[in-house]
This record gives sequence, C-alpha cells and structure tokens, in this order.
Amino acid sequence: MSAAADAPVVVGVSGTEQSLPVVRLAAREAAEHGRRLHVVHAFNWEAALAAPSLAGARSEAERAIDRAVEVAGEVAPDLPVEAQVVEGAAVAALLRHSESAFLVVVGDGGMTARDCVTTEAAAVQVAARAGCPTLVARLDPPPDGPVLVGLDGSATSRFALDFALDCAGRHDGRLRAVRVIEPDDDATRPGQDVTDLLTERRRAHPTVAAEPEVLRGDPGQVLIDQSRTARLVVVGTRGDQPWRGLLGAVSQSLLYHAPAPVVLVRGVTDAPLEAS
Repeated sequence: MSAAADAPVVVGVSGTEQSLPVVRLAAREAAEHGRRLHVVHAFNWEAALAAPSLAGARSEAERAIDRAVEVAGEVAPDLPVEAQVVEGAAVAALLRHSESAFLVVVGDGGMTARDCVTTEAAAVQVAARAGCPTLVARLDPPPDGPVLVGLDGSATSRFALDFALDCAGRHDGRLRAVRVIEPDDDATRPGQDVTDLLTERRRAHPTVAAEPEVLRGDPGQVLIDQSRTARLVVVGTRGDQPWRGLLGAVSQSLLYHAPAPVVLVRGVTDAPLEAS
C-alpha cells in the first residue's frame, strides 16, 4: 500500500469559507510529506442552471479555486499547487482522483456537532470508498499534540501505524500508539504486541519518539477521548457492513465524533505484512 512518488495530496473545496480550514490542513500535510497539492472543485450544473446567470455560477467556481490556491500559498509558499474545476458530483470527483493520490482531504461538514449522521454524507462516502487514505478535517484547529494511532493487531492497523509514523517523523516526532482492550482482559500480551510492533516498524523512522499504551474500555470512545490532545488521529478501517458505509465501528466513531482531524486508512486485507 504505497503511493507513487509523484502522487499528490488532493483536497476538495466548495465556494464557502468552511473550505478554507480544510485547504490549510491539506497544504500543511502536502508540504510536510513533500507532495504537491491538487485542489478540486466540483461544478454543479443543476445548481448552475437554476442560478440567475450561468456565467456567474462558473465565475464563482473559479473564484473558489483561486481563493483555495491563495490560502494554500499562505500556509506553504513554496508548495506546488494545481487547481481544477471538474463537472459532476463532488464525491464522485474525489473518488476518481483518490485512485492516483497519496491522500485525499475533505471537510467533515460539521458532523461532530450532530446527533445523527447519515452514511450518505460526503465525508463518510469518501472515507469508505477512496483508493487512498482519507483525511477528514475539522473546522477548529487541533492542539499541537502528538499523532495518535489506534492499533488492533490487524494488518490494516499496521499500515495505519506506518502512515502515522511517517506523519510524526515529518512533524515533531511524537507518536502515541494505543491498543484498547476489554476492561477485564490481561494487558500483558497486548502490551508486548504493541511494543514489539513499534520496535519493528520504527526501523524506518528512528527519530520518532513512540509511546506504546494499552488502555481499557470501549475502543471507539477511548480513542475519541484520547484524540482531544492529538494533532492528528490515524486508524485503519476494514469494515464490511453496508449500514456503516463500509467503515468499521471504531473508525466510524472517530470519523463522527473525534475532535481532531482523522486519517482513515482502508483497502488493505489482513495479508501478512512484510517487515520494513
């Protein structure tokens, strides 16, 4: 599960001010990973035809793109940025671009403030179906904390750990690797598993200060609570339940409720994972 060396960070933008924090986060991630940024705006023909002026609607789309490029330049002046207005639905456009992207970044649409979120929400659909990791941004900036990664022993979570280690190594070198177990379970074996896995995967990231932890409770709720002091949360998802939008229970909980930005790594089977 590795992206091409020239694969960009793709970010979807609308014409609203709520897109700008998403662009800022995408620009920071692209700059830290040494990737170019590809800004995508989906042009809605149905809405445009209902507008007083078709030319005016197209001009608004161009202004949205120009503003996003401007904001990205404020975050990282030397960042290569390309922008594109595409026709069609936003989710479909982002899914197409995700097939050749390093990371796709979307806003959460304010879902953390809602009691009920439909699986048809754009962030849910992209996270569940993208061909690369998905970063779901929040409106409020996160604290300057460590990268938090949730582990469950699966190959998918190991790929999430690799992604999290890379993020931490390119930022401030701090990582928390958390395994959540049932309240009555013995923590000895899970704790050793997390320590061994970190020792193995940190070989490619020797400068990262990784802190292994085993916590007890409901995995989704524990990771949501721990995310309050994280700058970024990374979790693997291997859900196969259609009613969860093809997201697992833990990744869905984090997507809906974690206050920090969440990276969801999916599309990996539980095949043996080669050592770095």
